[in-house]
Amino acid sequence: MASKLNVWISAARLRTIPLSVSGVLIGSFSSLNDNKFNLSIFLLAILTTASYQILSNFANDYGDGVKGTDKKRIGPKRALQSGEIKENEMKNLVIISALVCFLLTIILVSISFKNNFINLALFIFLGILAIISAIKYTIGSNAYGYVGLGDVFVFIFFGLVSVLGSNFLFTSYFNFSLIYPACVIGFLSVGVLNLNNMRDIKNDFENKKNTLVVIIGLPKSKIYHSALLILSIILMLKFHFLIKIKSVLLTIFFILLVLALLFQAYKVYKVSHEKDFDLYLRPLVFSVFLYAIILSIHYLVFL
Repeated sequence: MASKLNVWISAARLRTIPLSVSGVLIGSFSSLNDNKFNLSIFLLAILTTASYQILSNFANDYGDGVKGTDKKRIGPKRALQSGEIKENEMKNLVIISALVCFLLTIILVSISFKNNFINLALFIFLGILAIISAIKYTIGSNAYGYVGLGDVFVFIFFGLVSVLGSNFLFTSYFNFSLIYPACVIGFLSVGVLNLNNMRDIKNDFENKKNTLVVIIGLPKSKIYHSALLILSIILMLKFHFLIKIKSVLLTIFFILLVLALLFQAYKVYKVSHEKDFDLYLRPLVFSVFLYAIILSIHYLVFL
């Protein structure tokens, strides 16, 4: 039983959670600017977001596994692909995860909007959309990840919804100045997806998984990746001066982060073997999380 549990934990791919909660950290701690921060809402928002990510991981494993897309993938082995989890077991994990996501969403919005039915209904609807999006990325005959729309959904949910939506849970209004970090998190998260897709381009092409990388080709995808990172840097700089980060230490980390992103843009453009794109995944995920930590510390300590 212990070994089976380890397989399930591995399939959940918990290492992907820092990327998914980065936007929530920014949206939550920025509510301190309005003196609206609530620890219970914050913890529930983190837990709910993590549950969405785990659902997405199970669903992607199941969807690609059933279609046979994972057979020759370069990246880490998937549970269904390796035979460690049976098809019906993975399907049940997807269903159970979706139910857990819905339950956590109900609890979260009930606490956040207990006196506002319109906001409550709106965020339940958003939660349902997030659950459907997590499932439909690879599952079904019309999976949007197979027609080049994955980048759009990642930008919307990892960026805009994650930052603006989580802030709204505390403040009950949309703080549109947060559009800058929301877009930064969104663009960099798309960059993570783009690296995955560039790594898997041959396998995806053979299995008719028409990611944006497959559609536009590898040379243009490298340029696209550089554009995502450079645009993120421009927006980061704009927001840095907008909120007037005065901490020298945070500014140093911010400068190092900008340099790291510029370095990645250069190195990724020079990659000649698909498997080498994998080398830049963890550094980019770390960069996203570091940006969230920098802003969170600013709101927590230096506001």
